[in-house]
Amino acid sequence: MDDISPQAFVDALLGYQKTAALKAAVALDLFTAIETEKGELELIAKRVQASGRGVRILCDYLTVLGLLQKQMGRYRLTPSTSTFLTTSSPAWMGGVSDFLAAPEMTALWLEDPVAFVRNGGSVGLGNMSPDNPVWVKFARAMVPFVAPTAQAVAQHIDTWPEAPKRVLDIAAGHGVFGIAIARAFPAAQVVATDWQAVLAVAKENAVAAGVSARYQTIEGSAFDVEWGKDFDLVLLSNFLHHFDPPTCVGLLSKVRSSLSAGGRVLAVEFVPDDDRVSPPFAAAFSFMMLGSTPRGDAYTAREFEEMGREAGFSKTRVSPLPPSPESLVLFES
Repeated sequence: MDDISPQAFVDALLGYQKTAALKAAVALDLFTAIETEKGELELIAKRVQASGRGVRILCDYLTVLGLLQKQMGRYRLTPSTSTFLTTSSPAWMGGVSDFLAAPEMTALWLEDPVAFVRNGGSVGLGNMSPDNPVWVKFARAMVPFVAPTAQAVAQHIDTWPEAPKRVLDIAAGHGVFGIAIARAFPAAQVVATDWQAVLAVAKENAVAAGVSARYQTIEGSAFDVEWGKDFDLVLLSNFLHHFDPPTCVGLLSKVRSSLSAGGRVLAVEFVPDDDRVSPPFAAAFSFMMLGSTPRGDAYTAREFEEMGREAGFSKTRVSPLPPSPESLVLFES
């Protein structure tokens, strides 16, 4: 018989302390300091210009969380923290805290959680309001997190019999998905849609990737703008989950009418199993949508198949994109 304990309850209530610890560690570049100074507390504190007491308590707490290891008074990085949280690593993604832990994001969940539960979604538009500046933070912060997924999408497309030449990237954000396609397929022309301020970031990334000559942008809402016809590929990366099924069907119908003969639609989504509690990361994503959007959700494979049918697609396939927690949703006419 399992022990009865309030530990899980209390630990969940104190989740904001984990966020605070990680924000502090990233801002101080603590993980890089630990690696550079071989885990010596006094030298770490000096490098990050913080009190020894403060650094000791923070490092001990991060050790409790499993983000560090401690032996004989010295701290060591785990393989994951070394890879993702040291600024010397090409896979560094500490900057994602600028979006995921931004004050305007955390406020959506902590200020009045009862309200969005009772309402069945955020009261008001949440982060879906037009030209919301939080999406500029998203575009700048989330590139390291999504870049491996974008590469996996490009590799999947490379298995197709014919490479796409005309590509539409809806709600492009940082532009990483469309840019990955442009880099992988030299003949591909990419059209990206999003809010004006967000597209400025995508353009910067396209220039840095050397594909700006084949990268066009259209400013405005995906539901309102006219983006043209005859696209071989339409990308819907991390977008459908912001809306309810009827809205998704409407957008998919608009997209289908924009495809060339044999054109395809690729969505990247967190897809939970039918039980909606597994796998953990994808299943938990529903709660993120509950607090931040009016009617968004994490949809199962069955639900995507139904949306695809209603929008006129003959086939919808869902496949994992490891090591990402996301899945690829392919709609075909």
